[in-house]
Amino acid sequence: MTTFAELGLAPQLLEALTAVGYENPSPIQEQAIPTLLDGRDMIGQAQTGSGKTAAFGLPLLQYVDPADPDVQALVLTPTRELCIQVTQALRSYGEKKGIDVVAVFGGAPIKTQQAQLRAGGQVVVGTVGRVKDLISRHSLVLHSCRFVVLDEADEMLALGFLEDVEKILALTPGSRQTALFSATMPPEIRKLSEKYLYEPALVKVKAETLTVDSVEQFALEVPQKDKPVELAKVLKAERPDQAIVFVRTKIRCDQLYRKLRDDGMNVRALHGDMSQGSRDGVMLAFKGGRVPILVATDVAARGLDVSTVTHVVNFDVPTSPDVYVHRIGRTGRVGRSGRSVTFYEPRQAADLAAIEKHTGTKMSNWESGAKTAPQKTTAPPKRHSKPEIANGKTKDDAPGRRLVAGVGRANGVEVRDLVTALTGLGLEGEQIRNVKVLERFSFVEVPESQANRICSEASGVELGGGALKLEPAGR
Repeated sequence: MTTFAELGLAPQLLEALTAVGYENPSPIQEQAIPTLLDGRDMIGQAQTGSGKTAAFGLPLLQYVDPADPDVQALVLTPTRELCIQVTQALRSYGEKKGIDVVAVFGGAPIKTQQAQLRAGGQVVVGTVGRVKDLISRHSLVLHSCRFVVLDEADEMLALGFLEDVEKILALTPGSRQTALFSATMPPEIRKLSEKYLYEPALVKVKAETLTVDSVEQFALEVPQKDKPVELAKVLKAERPDQAIVFVRTKIRCDQLYRKLRDDGMNVRALHGDMSQGSRDGVMLAFKGGRVPILVATDVAARGLDVSTVTHVVNFDVPTSPDVYVHRIGRTGRVGRSGRSVTFYEPRQAADLAAIEKHTGTKMSNWESGAKTAPQKTTAPPKRHSKPEIANGKTKDDAPGRRLVAGVGRANGVEVRDLVTALTGLGLEGEQIRNVKVLERFSFVEVPESQANRICSEASGVELGGGALKLEPAGR
């Protein structure tokens, strides 16, 4: 197995990787890091959760000079959430080298970000709208920018940002190195790469696949109200060395953690609302084997690579078959066998069937002590599903305003949930148009005259396990 040291990374970066618990590179990292260290432009086609932040971030940080205060690298992201996530990762990787990473995004005071840029910032991570705004104010100067990354370019396309992306690229040096990452390659993204990348290498990583021979997969039909009790029964019957229990929302994560703790189990919770210090403490305790049961959300568990996990329990049915594969891949590592149990409600039988079709495996019914191996089917793999779209027409052609919400399918949000939330704010159904739910964000069009009020009042509405935040698209 390839190590990070074999990829040509500097000692300071290798130390940082050890500190955050990374042991071996993922497929995208193994292919992308040497390519980018060679100075080549690159197109990376990989899914969210494949480790692409380290794939572009480590080469970028290797070439950044901490003694030079100019902006040397720019990472463009489609959403504020991804901007923050990438910034946190790059800061942890570049800490030992003394590299300053500044995040710039809409919805936060621009003067604060201007002050941070004046104070330094060799690497800037930003949303498209805020980067463009700071450039226009002469607060962000890119004449020394040697490295540009377009992260999740297909989501930038979905949000209508490509024209602004081109304007930003035109202001960077022609000699820059450019990396473009995208889960899919629609024609518009291909044209963008042909125009702005020079003889790029194509690094394509298939959606994560599951080695079913090493993981026994079970399903258990449980009504929603009975799931906590059934989980305790499953854990007591299975007696895992280490188990990860995946839940869909942060609120449920906390609730379930408290229930298992009160039942006398040695358990910890891991979700995005916890402080970085708390998350680090939980991950270290779990990796060290001091905690046998971890209740976690998908986003919080990214980067958690523990070879001793014997069981995965899907307390909530995953939002997509790919998420299921990613979760189950946490067990059955390094030649060990693993077991997974997926809870589903009667109404979710179709979701379970979609997962079985995707993996080519029929899950066995779970019973206490069951040891039945999963049955292989010949069903072809199922790939990406299109976002749900709801279209409506208003009685008149009043101008609309496009709003962005920082929640999506990964939070368990569906079109009807967003529509219900907005009707609760006084909008009629026909005033809510072009609702689109993607993996980590959603957008919707509302009447221009109502947009400011909706953005203001939405902050008190709960959706996807947290407060609904709406803002005009393009910020």
